[in-house]
Amino acid sequence: MPVYLDHNATTPLDARVREAMLPYLGEIYGNPASPHRFGRATRMAVDEARERVAALVGAAPQQVVFTGCGTEANNLALLGAAAHLPPGPVAVSRIEHPSVLEPARRLEARGRPVLWLEVDGEGRVRPESLDAALAQGARLVSVMLANNETGVIQDVAALARRAREAGAVVHTDAVQAAGKIPVDFPALGVHLLTLSAHKLHGPQGVGALVRDRALELEPLLVGGGQEEGLRSGTLNVAGIVGFGTAAALAADELATRAARMRALRERLERGLARLDGVRILAAGAERLPNTVMAGVAGVESETLLMALDRAGYAVSSGSACHTGKTEPSHVLAAMGVPPELALGSIRVSVGKDTTEADVDGFLAALAGALDSLRRGAVGA
Repeated sequence: MPVYLDHNATTPLDARVREAMLPYLGEIYGNPASPHRFGRATRMAVDEARERVAALVGAAPQQVVFTGCGTEANNLALLGAAAHLPPGPVAVSRIEHPSVLEPARRLEARGRPVLWLEVDGEGRVRPESLDAALAQGARLVSVMLANNETGVIQDVAALARRAREAGAVVHTDAVQAAGKIPVDFPALGVHLLTLSAHKLHGPQGVGALVRDRALELEPLLVGGGQEEGLRSGTLNVAGIVGFGTAAALAADELATRAARMRALRERLERGLARLDGVRILAAGAERLPNTVMAGVAGVESETLLMALDRAGYAVSSGSACHTGKTEPSHVLAAMGVPPELALGSIRVSVGKDTTEADVDGFLAALAGALDSLRRGAVGA
């Protein structure tokens, strides 16, 4: 039976979430924008889901804007906020997800400078880098709450205080954090926060932007005026219901899930420490309880991933392939990880249903794959 250890990419749909969604894939089918009883039934379901998603992050339901995914929410945050801000730079950390990096580059192409926030060797944003950006007049700051590759958790509350004092708008991508650590929108002090259902055992294809309602946003999609005019388009009712259920379950089970995943992560790291040429990256930083990024010397990550997949273990890589050329992950490059280590990096992300046997089996498979690949390299 294959073992899935790539929960930061997506999580399996919880059976309880699927059960909650099923009626809205069949017998309950009204458009929530319709005034009749069919529409009212789905609108009530959306309203309940909005309350549940808001509760997960300590926000008010009216602050939640449903989107098609986390990528759309990140785009709405950056492009939508920038449209109403005075001229001035955008400050973005170098380790953001591409759905933040690319909107920032689009703003740059439109004439709004981008200031890149540097990180230290553990992947933490340097406060002095933010201070320098604010001194140059940064109007919008985006720093993710937890990194999708390394799991490093940023002190967003402290960074947001600095940015707010300088009059900047602050966005955080909390997609990887929600459901794994407590996320409190008011306590973080940000204006905008991104969520995605499929990272916390909800369905793919639905996300949310949590916003300070005093902040003006320019919609990306216009038409019917849904979501208070910020995201036109017929709502994905079944997906939103699933998101709400997943959010409620994540809130109720957060402490239990986190403790269990942390124990598995520590077991995994003890095993990795016994393998030659394997280094846990960002080990000195506070990280998500489920995430380990390891640099592996002497192998290429894509080759290692294929070997592990053949052995029945699904993990991911810390590098991305562009036009046939493998390059180190931009996150690891920003951290100063040597290319020879970064090119062999793998990310293991356990989930709420991962077992000790899964972890132990993976460690044995990894040891076997490394031995085989290294002997092959020597033989070549």
